[in-house]
Order: sequence, then structure tokens, then C-alpha cells
Amino acid sequence: MKVLLLKEPRESGDEADPYMKELASCGHTAALIPALSFRSVSLNELSERLFEPERFGGLIFSSPRAVEAVKSCLDSQRHRHKWDAVKDKWNEKSVYVVGKATASLGMKLILLISAEHEGALMDQEIMRQYFTILPLFFPCGSIKREVLPTALRKNHIPLETLTVYQTSKHPDLQKNITDYFTQQGVPASVAFFSPSGVRFCLDLVKRLSGSQLEQIKFASIGPTTADALQSHGLTVSCCAEKPTAKHLAAAITHALHT
Repeated sequence: MKVLLLKEPRESGDEADPYMKELASCGHTAALIPALSFRSVSLNELSERLFEPERFGGLIFSSPRAVEAVKSCLDSQRHRHKWDAVKDKWNEKSVYVVGKATASLGMKLILLISAEHEGALMDQEIMRQYFTILPLFFPCGSIKREVLPTALRKNHIPLETLTVYQTSKHPDLQKNITDYFTQQGVPASVAFFSPSGVRFCLDLVKRLSGSQLEQIKFASIGPTTADALQSHGLTVSCCAEKPTAKHLAAAITHALHT
């Protein structure tokens, strides 16, 4: 069955996107259309904070894009040498990440991950083990949920945030989705990966689906995105038990056979 994934591709060398691979292994024909585009910002301010680890008690990465913004800061040889001089100091501190993809990128920066959790559990993990008076440094995106910062501040855990990337609608989104529906027809399932993706894509999907909208099994990578779909009056047919390719493919396959 045809499945449309509204997410950015994630590739490692010549390896295909893991969501495409998992769905293909389940017998589905998946297509991927990038819903969002990202632009790094505030890199000078980010550099200043990265090279002053003594100011902070630890780091929080809640998305791969935040790690990539850090990597952008370190791409120059001058900054790479400076990073080599301070990374051990960061590794003496707590480094918290949300999700396996973020953890994998963090480890490529030679950071020792203190804890890796899904978003709903990260605030509990930090509160359980964080006891220093220094603030945690939280590089984040322009569209971020306030759940984690609010929970930490409510529990008197100091936090310093810095917006290091801007999120916007992918410039080719409307054309790519329209071309897909024109050439492939209405898919059996459409999977969303963020509330921003819901906001940018859903009206167009509804319009192109027409009277066949109710036949689509809408899938979500997690509960936050499911809430966004439901707030637009849609029934969410399935939600991945964990935000991984394997769990999402299993959820979609089950929904399409029930």
C-alpha cells in the first residue's frame, strides 16, 4: 500500500532513509516529501557558549538540528581546535538528549551522553539527577515546545536557552505534495512527524484528498503530533509506540490491516 511520509530525509552516506526501508520491508510503497526547512542562526552566540563550559552545568539537545547547529560552529579548523580543548570539560558535565537520532549525532561530536530519553521523560530524568546550581545550556529551534523548560524552571533547575535554528515551511512543499497526488493518487496512509508539519501540510492534504479523505489512515510519530492532528478534527489511526522507523512501520501496517 502507498504511504506518504511528510518529513525531511535522513541519510547516512548511501544508506536510504530508515523509515522508507522499514515500510518497504513491510510490503508498502513509501514516498518521502520534506515538510520543513531549517536555517542555522545565532552561531556567534552559540560559539561563545560552547567555548565557555565553565558557565554551565550541562547540555540539553532535544533535536538533531540543534546538534547540527553545533557542528556548523565547529566546522572551521580554528573552532575545531578550540573544541578539542574544551570537549573534555563538557564531558565532565551532564549531556541530555531526546531521541536516538539526536544521541547518535551527539556522539559524533565526541560527547558522552549522560541520558537519552523520549521527550516526555527527559524532564523527569533531569530532575532525578541534576543537582548543580549552574544552568543547563539548551540550544533549540525557533519553534519549540515549552514543556521541558517550564518543568525544569518549576523545579528550580536553572536553564539558559538559545535559538540556534529557524524552522519554516519547505519552499517546494506545495508543488511536491500536489505532484504526488496527481501522479500517485490518494495514499492509503499519511504520516506526520511534527506539529509544524501538520500546520504546514494538512490543509493541502485535505484539499487534494477531497471525498477520499476519510479513507486515509493518518499516522503520527508521537503523542504531541497526534494531538496536533486531533486538534484539526482528524482521527489518528495510529501512533508509533516509540519514535523509531520500526515502531512507526509496525503501527502503520497494523492500522492498514484493521
